[in-house]
Amino acid sequence: MNMVNRVVVPLRVLLVMLFAGLVVAQVMSMPGQFAYMAEEEPDLAYLRWPLTIWSILELLSIQVVIVCTWKLLTLVASDRIFSEDSLPWVDAIIWALGIGWVLFFGVFLYLGFLANDPGLPILMFGMVLVGGVLVLLMVVMRALLRQATTLRTDMEAVI
Repeated sequence: MNMVNRVVVPLRVLLVMLFAGLVVAQVMSMPGQFAYMAEEEPDLAYLRWPLTIWSILELLSIQVVIVCTWKLLTLVASDRIFSEDSLPWVDAIIWALGIGWVLFFGVFLYLGFLANDPGLPILMFGMVLVGGVLVLLMVVMRALLRQATTLRTDMEAVI
């Protein structure tokens, strides 16, 4: 077993476990949590469905990243990662992260103005910064992948 397979196989196992956990959260945990919140805090009951939809969309964006990462791992295992085939998957990761970031930023703005304790807005601001860095880092990584793909194509043409 080569070094790539030693990393790809455990990573795929962890991705499956993460994906399954996200599905459970989408189907059972989040809707149940917000239904409970609406029962316990009737003044916040109007947030039940918007927060349920928001959380499902956020988790869906993470699931898209997982599926795209799986496909990129397939390309790594077959030594085709530096090809044009990998770019659409990286683009999908960037779009999913970007959409997730915009959704989270919107909730940050909404809750930031409602909060009477600075703890939650400060925590959410940190998460907004981390998300923005992650999206921009993926854009840079895509540019590097594009350059490496071009260099590999040029080298194959020379050889």
